[in-house]
Amino acid sequence: YMWVYGCGLESSTGPKLVLFDYQDGRGGKHPKAYLDGYKGYLHVDGYTGYEQTEATLVGCWAHARRKFVEAQKAQGKGKTGKADWAINHIQKLYALESKLKTQSAEVKYRERQKVAKPLLQQLWDWLEKSKDAIPKESLLSKAITYSLNQWPKLIRYLDDGKLNIDNNRAERAIKPFVIGRKAWLFANTTSGAKASAALYSLVETAKINGLEPYDYMTTLFKELPTADTPDKLAQLLPL
Repeated sequence: YMWVYGCGLESSTGPKLVLFDYQDGRGGKHPKAYLDGYKGYLHVDGYTGYEQTEATLVGCWAHARRKFVEAQKAQGKGKTGKADWAINHIQKLYALESKLKTQSAEVKYRERQKVAKPLLQQLWDWLEKSKDAIPKESLLSKAITYSLNQWPKLIRYLDDGKLNIDNNRAERAIKPFVIGRKAWLFANTTSGAKASAALYSLVETAKINGLEPYDYMTTLFKELPTADTPDKLAQLLPL
């Protein structure tokens, strides 16, 4: 199992890192050990294993929306229903984020309080009203239950303008690895998986810091033989 951690956005001025960490399982003990002592915010999906960390968990509206999209498809082609209302409402939250994309954290916080907070209250009221009026085995019921269970995490992005509405940052980072994994069947050992994790950490961190991966890796391999101290190695990091 490959775990991916990241910090910073393309537009941020702080550290921008992507780090892949190979582990032999998907248990919550792995992020717990890796993030030992970390008590800041952590953007996550609905996986319960993250509850074992000391971090303050921030939910992902992309995951919540995806479940309503699945319910929408089950309505039948060309038909509309309750799932459409939820999707349209979530889209209003994303429309606000699109407008605020280049704004400061302070502006994002202020606008979210003014615009997103009332929208979220409306959505919560709808979820509460709908949860008992829909067959429990339906996809729509599952989507509603997911959102209600995740609600404290889903609204946490209101607390700080530096937080995101979803976890797509990590989704984008892991996507190249997921797409190519069938081509990398040679990485069937622990050492091979750890080597892959190291290389992908370098490549994805280079990308988010605006470096051309091929040029960076070419320079890295050229300079690496002479980097015989920790300071020299640190200077080769794609930061």
